[in-house]
Amino acid sequence: MFEGLRFNHWKTSLDDSGIVTLSLDRAESNVNAISRAVLDELGQIVERLAIEKPAGVLIHSAKPFGFAVGADVKEFVEYAKHGTVLENIENGQRVYEALARLPCPTIAAIHGACMGGGTELILACRQRIAVDDDNTRIGLPEVMLGIHPGWGGTARLPRLIGATDALPVMLTGKALSAKRALALGVVDRLAAANELLAEARSLLRRPQVRPLALRAKAWATNLWPVRQLLAPMVLKQTAAKVRKEHYPAPFAMIELWRRGGSSIQQRLKLEARSVAKLAETSTAQNLIRVFFLQERLKGQGSGAEHGIEHVHVVGAGVMGGDIAAWIALKGFQVTLQDREMKYIQPALDRAQQLYEKKLKAPVKVEAAVARLRADVDGNGVSSADLAIEAIFENAEAKHALYAIIEPQFQATEILASNTSSIPLDELRHGLTSPQRFLGLHFFNPVAQMPLVEVVRHDQLDPAIEKRALAFCKALGKLPVAVKGTPGFLVNRILMPYLLEAIRLYSEGVPGPVLDKEAKKFGMPMGPIELADTVGLDVCASVGKELAPFLGLELPAGLEDKLQNGKRGKKDGQGLYIWQEGKPLKPEVDPDYVTPPDLQDRMILPMVNEAVACLNEGVVDDAELLDAGVIFGTGFAPFRGGPIQYLRAEGVSVIKSKLETLAQRYGERFSPKSGWDHPALTQSGFDLPARPPTSSDSH
Repeated sequence: MFEGLRFNHWKTSLDDSGIVTLSLDRAESNVNAISRAVLDELGQIVERLAIEKPAGVLIHSAKPFGFAVGADVKEFVEYAKHGTVLENIENGQRVYEALARLPCPTIAAIHGACMGGGTELILACRQRIAVDDDNTRIGLPEVMLGIHPGWGGTARLPRLIGATDALPVMLTGKALSAKRALALGVVDRLAAANELLAEARSLLRRPQVRPLALRAKAWATNLWPVRQLLAPMVLKQTAAKVRKEHYPAPFAMIELWRRGGSSIQQRLKLEARSVAKLAETSTAQNLIRVFFLQERLKGQGSGAEHGIEHVHVVGAGVMGGDIAAWIALKGFQVTLQDREMKYIQPALDRAQQLYEKKLKAPVKVEAAVARLRADVDGNGVSSADLAIEAIFENAEAKHALYAIIEPQFQATEILASNTSSIPLDELRHGLTSPQRFLGLHFFNPVAQMPLVEVVRHDQLDPAIEKRALAFCKALGKLPVAVKGTPGFLVNRILMPYLLEAIRLYSEGVPGPVLDKEAKKFGMPMGPIELADTVGLDVCASVGKELAPFLGLELPAGLEDKLQNGKRGKKDGQGLYIWQEGKPLKPEVDPDYVTPPDLQDRMILPMVNEAVACLNEGVVDDAELLDAGVIFGTGFAPFRGGPIQYLRAEGVSVIKSKLETLAQRYGERFSPKSGWDHPALTQSGFDLPARPPTSSDSH
């Protein structure tokens, strides 16, 4: 059938029953990212199939770990640079539409990850079957890159499963499990891994009729009057979560669906033009950059063996207990030590809740619970490969603990501190093996915050740092190596923002106004709500540690709150009153006039401190700094991080604003050293200079 045609990325075979199997196997890559070359070859194959008319076509992946991770994002960046996004989107649409129009049954057999352009490929087939296990993930995450599906996803998914189910899938970008995909009708059947292809061939011979209720919903929710009625409702729900000026893609996608008629050609045309327009926005450019920064952080632990099986955690408070729980969740043996069982039990109870939420299956929950053991006497220290100290922020107390536990260590055991602000050069004093000591600073809540700061000091063995990075990778976290100066990277940049916001609050600016301005900039949570959530006691503790180093003062009124037992969310009262885990924000006087420089007073101290961190080498480069601040603080991802924001606004503009603020409000705003750093004037949109990884796709 394919005599004379040679393919680099597809393998073809024809069985005795006339079924053609197409195996996607991208050359020189351990995953299938759908490149222009992959599409062009598929186009040639489909053209031949349209002539030959086989009994059926089965598409699957020859890669062991997944179907397809999506379009090749590096290629997309090049298209955006050269203004050829529209042309290349239309090319992919033509190939997939030709596949959809084949005059024979077609089926996609899915295992592992099936994302973005991979999901659009399976949507162009008549039927879909997936492996019934936890590794199967099907999704359209393009919105996370500031665009939306462009190879027919927005045109086909609403028509397949109904708009009310399809729109949330595309608007959130969250992947579906195999069972959820089956329930929604994205796939028609599930199969065991070893029966996937046989079941797929069986479905090809006897196609499964889609349930009438699903077909009726798919038809009814896409009628023109229904689209006009539903679209404003979906827009309102979306606007409650994100701002259109920050993240235009979800809003463009809703409008696309509202306008799209019954003709697939019209829907594809609108889709392609919309993606091409979104690709030109700074949001898409920055989010794609953030994607590559995330991949770089994921790759920090590659190529090294962590050699860790058993972890001993000392300190079962909120941080220590939750760190221990997460490590056990990820398959490690964990012993958790504190003075009495009454301090450990709450951590075990929280762990149980975490496992039930994440793992669901009782047998998996029981296994995770069994991996986390209470250890009041600290016997686990002597058999652990890694000991993590997570006691309160006091250097003397930490030194006293190290003096007790380090003599019990195995020869290769690593000691890590979860300190959030104390310099590592100070904490390493008195250790017998300082070369095996470092910081592993997790963020609260541990189960949600992806970043871990791997904190260096002047005597750290580089091999230990590599093991720590590999360990973080095994935990599913994003590690960034930082210098052990006060506050490291994230807290050093975050504290000037929080302290200035609390100062503004004490000056009489209403909390809701401060929170609103910060969210208007793009922060995920306002600073007053954040301070209460973190805990005013934690803010004060870290603030006291960092204030002298940063040239700041603790705002008036903070100590009074703490003396009255008003630490924030955990006490039910802080800067706000809290009920059922939510702040009751007071009404703001409608005549209140927001100061015009309010946003600058909060945000620019972060940028100023970011410049100082870059200049002092707290991280290795500007890209790692932006990545650390985005994943550690939630700093507006669409702005690309504080350094990228500075580049976009202009170095001279931001520096001038800081000088004006310093004249008006005090020396704390004065530009710090480093404003002549060469990285500040780079474009920041070039891809990181590194070899391609297995995940350079969406």
